[in-house]
Amino acid sequence: MRTHLNPLAVVRNLGILAHVDAGKTTVTERILFATGTTHKRGEVHDGTTVTDFDPQERDRGITIFAAAVSCAWDGHRLNLIDTPGHVDFADEVERALRVLDGAVAVFDAVAGVEPQSESVWRQADRHGVPRIAFVNKMDRAGADLDAAVASIRERLHPAPLVVQLPVGSEDTFTGVVDLVRMRALLWADDGTAEDVPVPGGLREEALARRRSLEEAVAELHPGALEEFCATGTLCAGTLSSALREVTRDGDGVVVLCGSAYRNRGVEPLLDAVVAYLPSPLDVPPVRGTHDGEEQARPADPAAPAAALAFKVHATPTGRLTYLRIYSGTIEKGDTLWDASAGRSERIGRILRVQADRHAPLERAVAGDIVAVVGLRYARAGSTLCAADAPLALEPPGVPEPVVSVAVESRRAGDTGRLASGLARLTEEDPSLVVRSDPETGQTVLSGMGELHLEVAVEKLRRELGLEVNVGRPRVSYRETVGRGVSGLVFRHVKQDGGAGQFAHVVLDVEPHEEGGFAFRSAVIGGRVPQEYVRAVEAGCRDALAEGPLGGHPVTGLRVTLTDGSTHVKDSSDTAFRTAGRLGLREALRACAMVLLEPVVEVTVTVPENAVGGVLGDLAARRGRVTGSATRAGAAVVTATVPLAELFGYATRLRSRTQGRGTFTARPTGYAPAPVPTPAR
Repeated sequence: MRTHLNPLAVVRNLGILAHVDAGKTTVTERILFATGTTHKRGEVHDGTTVTDFDPQERDRGITIFAAAVSCAWDGHRLNLIDTPGHVDFADEVERALRVLDGAVAVFDAVAGVEPQSESVWRQADRHGVPRIAFVNKMDRAGADLDAAVASIRERLHPAPLVVQLPVGSEDTFTGVVDLVRMRALLWADDGTAEDVPVPGGLREEALARRRSLEEAVAELHPGALEEFCATGTLCAGTLSSALREVTRDGDGVVVLCGSAYRNRGVEPLLDAVVAYLPSPLDVPPVRGTHDGEEQARPADPAAPAAALAFKVHATPTGRLTYLRIYSGTIEKGDTLWDASAGRSERIGRILRVQADRHAPLERAVAGDIVAVVGLRYARAGSTLCAADAPLALEPPGVPEPVVSVAVESRRAGDTGRLASGLARLTEEDPSLVVRSDPETGQTVLSGMGELHLEVAVEKLRRELGLEVNVGRPRVSYRETVGRGVSGLVFRHVKQDGGAGQFAHVVLDVEPHEEGGFAFRSAVIGGRVPQEYVRAVEAGCRDALAEGPLGGHPVTGLRVTLTDGSTHVKDSSDTAFRTAGRLGLREALRACAMVLLEPVVEVTVTVPENAVGGVLGDLAARRGRVTGSATRAGAAVVTATVPLAELFGYATRLRSRTQGRGTFTARPTGYAPAPVPTPAR
């Protein structure tokens, strides 16, 4: 085990991930209570939680904005981010995962892996974030740890390593057996815990599960396998060490259980965070670029400073920029270089964050997650570094918006305030996009879903006092090539005095099954020089902004430049870029184009007697049912539905099920949309 000579070894930067209503915020609240950070347990239904501090979060009872808190446990400092569980706020999760070293994935003991659980798990996979799993709500009717673990294995495909055995079930759930130490932890009604020997009635089952755990770990860890083959068992020290390495390598996921609402299972969860999740020293050095060369920066307070801004929050008292410091040390009053924008920024204050409360710091070092005041231009994704050792870190990816609404101020005098308010929204949330519709002149706000836009507009109303009118939501369509064309010849010739423009290109256009845009040159004999080939590709990319069907962005095509010619005087990059743009536009008009619409996977949970009406309603919305199951007395229907058909579905579902039906939606991509029949 690593000795704690280096102060970074006792730091854990982790996130809480889960499907909406799985209990993430309650788990966070109980962690804060168990660590002594708070002295009263906050409740989501009472609107008294620390991390859901925004008025909209308390009104809606869900997490909307990722909130950071710091606490201490067993000599370790935990920097914890409570992330949203609703699919509309997946970008908040993405930006949080970009700066975290580990995560706790929370699952409902009744529902198991739910759609958004799977989405955030895949996000964590992309970032290589080690995880441990916490099966919550073990006190609920129908709670089943084994079924939840089976769903983790089947839908998420890790090797689940269950290290606890529940004591009691449903409303008699009172504790857990720690299979590593072979001791039991029992909780009284007042929340106090008692460490006792394994109860006699559970001894045989605990031994069997311990054996299964040892076998599963031995399959994944060479050192554990060697001891297991030599002695037929694993000692607690070897088992714990192997679990830590398997978790950090991503080869398995440790599974614990409990009931956060009843404050049962939180202390073992904290012990597991400290024991199994990595410190900043355990993750590879961060990598960035400078002048086209890749560089690595170690998590060393003495190294040149490098930090990534992952969140910006405008408060009544100033602009907060949240930073993950990867290397070096920053102090109050320091001047850092914004490598993304190419300008200097001065650190006014450094704050240790407790959701909406802050404690001032004189300095922050590698491994810290802090907020700073005084940065004027830095955005989410900006790299702040030492001016004499510049480095640009890869920013978090920003998803393309799928839903748009037109917004306008009700009072003519508020137009300027609305523009500045929208600019602030997009500064805080990069997944929001504001543009002006060239045909109508309207201001269009685009985001990740209906709720996402509702929250953004409500923020304008509450925080800025703006009265705004909002149009009906519209989805963002795409266009793609159904059948391509070959050998399309385009000549761009322009003579208007002085040097002219000449470019001749021959293009093949075909569908690209992998999506996106691909370009290649098949020109032989140097008929089109390489620098002009790059200009043709740039022009083709320009043409993708508007397709021939309705001016929607074009995707899913491959363009091949097969031939062309130049003029000794009049050919230039500009001429060939223009030829690429206009030539591809002409080619797309000759292609058989297909309109694409965004589709989502909808999971509807309703009473069994309401299934018929729900299926009929989904069919009327062009939904395609892909599965159904019965879970804890309720029917769960899964279907693929066009996003455009889901506007207002929540209200419709509640009315059909007397308020007992719920649904969640997860984007699955784009699918061909029906071509509208022209009016006669």
